[in-house]
Amino acid sequence: MSSTGFFGNLAPVRFEGPDSDNPLAYRHYDKDALILGKRMEDHLRPAVCYWHSFGFSGADPFGGQTIERPWFGDDLAHARVKADAAFEMLHLLGVPFFTFHDRDIAPEGTSLREYGKNVREMAGYLQKKMADTGIRLLWGTSNLFHDRRFMAGAATNPDPDVFAYSAAQVKTAIDVTHQLGGANYVVWGGREGYETLLNTDLKRELDQLGRFIALIVEYKHRIGFPGTILIEPKPQEPTKHQYDFDVASVFGFLARYGLEREVKVNIEVAHAVLAGHSFEHEVALAIALGVFGSVDINRNDYQSGWDTDQFPTNAAEMAVAFYHLLKSGGFTTGGLNFDARIRRQSLEPEDLLHGHVGGLDACAHALKTAAKLIEDGRIGRFVEDRYAAWNSPEGKAILAGKRTLEEIAARLDREAFEPKPKSGRQEYLENLLIRHL
Repeated sequence: MSSTGFFGNLAPVRFEGPDSDNPLAYRHYDKDALILGKRMEDHLRPAVCYWHSFGFSGADPFGGQTIERPWFGDDLAHARVKADAAFEMLHLLGVPFFTFHDRDIAPEGTSLREYGKNVREMAGYLQKKMADTGIRLLWGTSNLFHDRRFMAGAATNPDPDVFAYSAAQVKTAIDVTHQLGGANYVVWGGREGYETLLNTDLKRELDQLGRFIALIVEYKHRIGFPGTILIEPKPQEPTKHQYDFDVASVFGFLARYGLEREVKVNIEVAHAVLAGHSFEHEVALAIALGVFGSVDINRNDYQSGWDTDQFPTNAAEMAVAFYHLLKSGGFTTGGLNFDARIRRQSLEPEDLLHGHVGGLDACAHALKTAAKLIEDGRIGRFVEDRYAAWNSPEGKAILAGKRTLEEIAARLDREAFEPKPKSGRQEYLENLLIRHL
C-alpha cells in the first residue's frame, strides 16, 4: 500500500507474543488464532473510528487545539488527504473495519444539497480504497448534534423543519452506508434530550423520536439495506437527560413504539459508566432482552464525571462482559469500535498507533480470559446449579402460568417449609476470574 508520508517509515504492527518488548507489536491480538474454534479477528471484529482518530484536534472544554494534522480543513481536498491517512493507519494496524459520521468523511458545505454532493463524492473515493485493501465498513452514522440548528435536538426539536432536515441528512448517510456495504447503521442521539422540563413536552418529544426511528426502519426495508439499525445509549452530556439513557431505557422506548424487533443497541463502555452501570451489566442486559448489537470499546477516567473517550487498558474489567458475549454466540453484524481518542498532549502520529495497539491487546486478553472461563466451566455450572430448582415440576408450573397466587400460598401453608438460603460464593467466582487472567 502506498504511503502518505504521515506515518513516516513505521512498519505494519505484527503479533509477537506476550514476551515481546516491541511497543508497536501485538502481545495478545493474534487475528488468526483460534478461540473456541473461531478466529480472534472474527470474534472481535475490530474497527477504527474516523472522528476521534482523524478529527480530534486536542480541544477540550477548557482549551483549544493542540494537535495539528495536514487534513484539517473544510474542503474535499482535505477530506481526501484524511481518507488516505485513515486507510494507511488501518493497513498498519491490520484491522478489518472502520466507522464514520457523515461529517467525518466530507465537508458539510453551505447547504443540504452541497452536503449530499460532498458525502456522495467521498463515498466513491472510500469505495475505491475499500476495494483496493479489503477493509470493510462496520457502520455509518449521521452527525445530528454539531451544528447550531440541532441545539434543541434533531428528531426531538420543537421545529418540524429541523426534524425534516435531520431526516434528509440521515437518508443520505444511510444511502452511503448501504453503498459501502456497511454492516450496521447507528442512530446516535447526541442532543435528543432536555436541559430543563420547564420548556419541554416529554411525550411529544418521545413521540417525535419514535416516529423518526420508525422512518429509518421503514426506509431500510424499502431500499433493501441488510444491516442492523443500532441505537447508542448515552445518559447525559451534553444534555441534562438523554432519552436513550441506558439499555433498559432504550428497550422500553423501542417496546413503546413497536420497534424492539427492528433495532438493537450499540453499547459504549464510557456511557455505561456515566449511567451508573458497569459495562458487563449493559452487555448482559442487552443480551437478556434480545437487543444486543455492537460495542464502542472506550473507557472513562473514573475521577472525571464526563466522557473522556480513552482507549481500553483493563482486561479484567472487560473479561466478564466478553464472557457473556461469548456465551450468547458473539457478534453477528456488530463488532468492537475503538471510539477512543489520544490525549491532547499526545501529538505524534505514532501515538495513534500506540493507543490502538494497547486497546486491541487489552480486548484480546479479555477475550482469551473469557474463553478460558467458558472452557473451565465452573462458573457456568455454578450458575446452572444455583437456579436448578426452577427446573422442578413446581418451578416450571409457576413460570408457565399454571399456578395462581392463591395456589402458591396454599402450598406453603400445606407443606409448612422454610426456604434454606444458599451461598452465592461471589469471592470464589471472582477468584476464578482472576486466576484465568
